[in-house]
Amino acid sequence: MEHESFEDSDIASLMNEHFINIKVDREERPDLDSIYMQAIIAMTGHGGWPMTIFLTPDLKPFFGGTYFPPIDRHGMPSFRRVLETISSMYKSRRDDVSKAGNQLLEMLQQQTSSKHQGVDLQPDLLSQAYEQIISAFDEANGGLGSAPKFPQPLIFEFLLRYYARTGNKHALDMVTLTATSMAKGGIYDQIGGGFHRYSTDSTWLTPHFEKMLYDNALLSRFYIHAYQSTGQSEYARVASDTLDYVLREMTSSDGGFYSAQDADSEGSEGKFFTWTPQEINLVLGKEVGDLICGYYGVTDRGNFENSNILHVSKNSAKIAEETEAKSQQFASILKESKVSLMKARSKRIAPACDDKILTSWNGLMLRSLSEAAMVLNNKNYLRAATANANFIIKHLYVNGRLMRSYRNGKASLKGYLEDYSMLIGGLISLYQATFEEKWLQKANEIAEKMISLFWNENEKVFFDTGNDHETLLIRPRTTSDNVMPSGGSAAAEALFHLATLTGNEKYISIATMALDSVSELLSRYPTGFTNWLCALDFYLESPLEIAIIGPRENKDTMELLKTVFEKYLPNKIIAGKQRNTSTEDTELPLLEGKIMVNGKPTAYVCQNYSCKFPVTDSISLAKQLMPYTT
Repeated sequence: MEHESFEDSDIASLMNEHFINIKVDREERPDLDSIYMQAIIAMTGHGGWPMTIFLTPDLKPFFGGTYFPPIDRHGMPSFRRVLETISSMYKSRRDDVSKAGNQLLEMLQQQTSSKHQGVDLQPDLLSQAYEQIISAFDEANGGLGSAPKFPQPLIFEFLLRYYARTGNKHALDMVTLTATSMAKGGIYDQIGGGFHRYSTDSTWLTPHFEKMLYDNALLSRFYIHAYQSTGQSEYARVASDTLDYVLREMTSSDGGFYSAQDADSEGSEGKFFTWTPQEINLVLGKEVGDLICGYYGVTDRGNFENSNILHVSKNSAKIAEETEAKSQQFASILKESKVSLMKARSKRIAPACDDKILTSWNGLMLRSLSEAAMVLNNKNYLRAATANANFIIKHLYVNGRLMRSYRNGKASLKGYLEDYSMLIGGLISLYQATFEEKWLQKANEIAEKMISLFWNENEKVFFDTGNDHETLLIRPRTTSDNVMPSGGSAAAEALFHLATLTGNEKYISIATMALDSVSELLSRYPTGFTNWLCALDFYLESPLEIAIIGPRENKDTMELLKTVFEKYLPNKIIAGKQRNTSTEDTELPLLEGKIMVNGKPTAYVCQNYSCKFPVTDSISLAKQLMPYTT
């Protein structure tokens, strides 16, 4: 619409003559996006972006929609016609417009403050969600539904948890089919790593080429968990390549992570990422080039605008097998070819980068890097995670108030619930990776502020905006999880984790009430609440409490940590202490009375603060953890 309508001089004249035009960055203002998206759904029955909404001067919505074409098309009115009609209606029937706005506002207020009848928080809710996912699952290509197809990592995180809980093999099969299909498809950048936003087809081949930070944070973490669950090294490679892409292309010099990379370059979508056979052969030579073209499905005909989106083709296994029989070097050839193609691609004009730094999205990436550092034994990821945490605390935590956005040396906009809750999750993971209690203390401090600002004790719910926020049409409250966790589900999850670490019963109480507030929705629409379901899974378990006592960089300590992180244990909480003292240097109940045995780094495996016999070697620790793995 920006190119088709807003930049059209005639349409722009209509807009400027009859309206006050406000363009909102929904990434910086999720509160406004939430309020007016509810209005669009109420008016039209569906939502989406771009979102176009008409307001009265007192900000009440009375008409809206999503995309409007520049000319009448396929039964859709043109934006020009919409503008003319709305302008005429507002001038001649203002009372009707005002009445419609008031009615819609009343409906929005009821939705936000409505109380749902609670449903018991029982394992049946998890089973109901699993059955609904099966009904929507694409058994041929993985993922849910058909085109366009979004990755939806939160749904598959839930399935991994469900498999860990029940041992249901089909849950894992759905995960592996989806993870493998996406990793082979064009939605994954086969040369540079990282995932594009979504696939325009059902087979993951043709993406919308934009890359979002939150997608790559959530997907890298999902692939780490898939690797832990299956041991398939390919999943570890995809996670690592995705994180490497973020560190290479979406990270500021002082540790913040940028928001997005555009789809277009040189005025054409996907041009930076696509190849012809001639371009590949020019880089690799004809013999190797033909081999790589066959592996990635590159043809003269092309699969996207006379060029090719690289994807692992159906005959890739045959190509690899034939090459292996000849030279035993296919893996090496593929690896070297990717490096060469990456170098050649870097000389192209790259898509523009949206360099604003958003706290919530950074919190997601902080968590992924912290976990990946431990699972993949990568110190570079731990350094990047630490730099990011330092950046956020220094630049976005201003006078005790977390801010939303940072750009050009300036923090702006008061943070929302999702900023607080997702940062807390990242800080907890960083503590568990470093044993540095300052990160846990900061998570605890920010959690107290989150409760003070966003928790409503009367209604027993979290709101998206703080009680110090500007007055809006309504106080928004997003409950559903979409491509990202909702602020409320992330808050419940973080509080459950903090409660286990700190013993703070208040956190358990608030997180449980937050879960209860959406319990009916969990039972009716589970696929829209999968991060809530992950929090419910944690709530229903007795978390596995693992204490590691010993110098963090000691090789024996690192062996114990490696053992803890090599298997998928979704409901584990780790506490660490580097000094061999009993209580005086920590206030964490998980560490109380824990010391090294015979001067050796020691692991304690506990539940409900009741512990097994302490162990000092990884083999014994693995045996203690075995009953908790699938």
